[in-house]
Amino acid sequence: MSLRSPGRVAYVNARLLDPASGLDQTGALLADGEHIVEVHPGAFTAPEDAEIIDCQGACLAPGLVDMRVQLREPGEEHKESMRSAGQAAVAGGITSMVCLPNTNPPMDDEATLEFVARRARLAGLAKVYCYGACTKGLRGEDLAELGIMAEAGALAFTDGVKAIANAQMMRRVLAYAATFDLLVMQHPEEPTLAGGVMNAGDLATRMGLSGIPREAEIILLERDLRLVAMTGGRYHAAHISTGESVALIRRAKDQGLRVSCDTAPFYFALNELAVGDYRTFAKLSPPLRGESDRRAIIEGLKDGVIDAIASDHSPQDQDTKRLPFAQAAFGAVGLETLLSISLELHHNGHLSLLDVLRRLTVAPAGLLGLDAGRLRPGGKADLLVFDPYRAGKVDATRFLSKSKNSPFDDRPVQGRVLRTVVDGRTVFSADG
Repeated sequence: MSLRSPGRVAYVNARLLDPASGLDQTGALLADGEHIVEVHPGAFTAPEDAEIIDCQGACLAPGLVDMRVQLREPGEEHKESMRSAGQAAVAGGITSMVCLPNTNPPMDDEATLEFVARRARLAGLAKVYCYGACTKGLRGEDLAELGIMAEAGALAFTDGVKAIANAQMMRRVLAYAATFDLLVMQHPEEPTLAGGVMNAGDLATRMGLSGIPREAEIILLERDLRLVAMTGGRYHAAHISTGESVALIRRAKDQGLRVSCDTAPFYFALNELAVGDYRTFAKLSPPLRGESDRRAIIEGLKDGVIDAIASDHSPQDQDTKRLPFAQAAFGAVGLETLLSISLELHHNGHLSLLDVLRRLTVAPAGLLGLDAGRLRPGGKADLLVFDPYRAGKVDATRFLSKSKNSPFDDRPVQGRVLRTVVDGRTVFSADG
């Protein structure tokens, strides 16, 4: 990896891809310091004082915006640190990531938010933004100071991997957030139904494992959407995994409710069969579902009901994953596979290349109010150069993340990040 001070840089011979404007054309981009100066389709003569980077026909797009990441710092740095997460992110083409508040201590006040922001600036890799907790200590009992945390930089509010199960508390969160026009994000899983370890059904029964029914997600989502209608709040459902969830979100949008949702590559690229011989790296929350749900998630991405794709990066160490399936921790890493697995949607004919990038860049940026995910003059020079057709295989042993718990290990993929640029600086290069 090379670190280069910002200067005047011309990226030439590139396939320019800007999902915000629909641009898909060969051309060049000129950056000066931290900002984009010119996006120039067609022939281009670079200024004499500019450094020339020849993209050799590769794609030049906005850096990815990952809206759901668990960083583990502070509190569990042995699983992931700010620096290791930043290195993994830029290797995956991610220039902005938003971290959940389930750190130790949790991000339920302004001091913890500011600590994380300061540590991220010191790492100097991908930009790190934060969610604030909805409730104090993520316990679902007392409302956190949403307004103060918003002023301190929290982009939205969530209790992370814990659902706000109490309906009255969720109503209060939505109503209070609505007064400041703040976004509330929910992990939609009714906890009293979610005591199992994998998707409920015939496979779980055959494997002798306790199941988490699809209804755990559907029931809580349906409840929340009723509360959104009551309060007028802004609501985002994280990592939806069932076809009925897609239908509920579609109906809510048709009714004019201010709702959005995302999913993760796990839920459109894998199904419950990935659990296989009790593979704990495929133990996720929500769990991998059946094939019909996987196909429904793809349909939700195709018709735009699902707004964004997030990595759902959840690093776990060997001690918490190399256990019997029932005792192993939930979660998988996803920063370094976000682009290549998402590109399968393009290679398999489901989405255009621009549509895949839209769900990874300008769509999540727009939901969170970030000035990111676009190629535009005056915008930040947060850029991704990649070859969408370069064949390879996922090798978790080579991940820069401290944790290697990927269900995609050994999976053949097409798509390789060649260069990642943050504020005009090259922070990752495949050439070293």
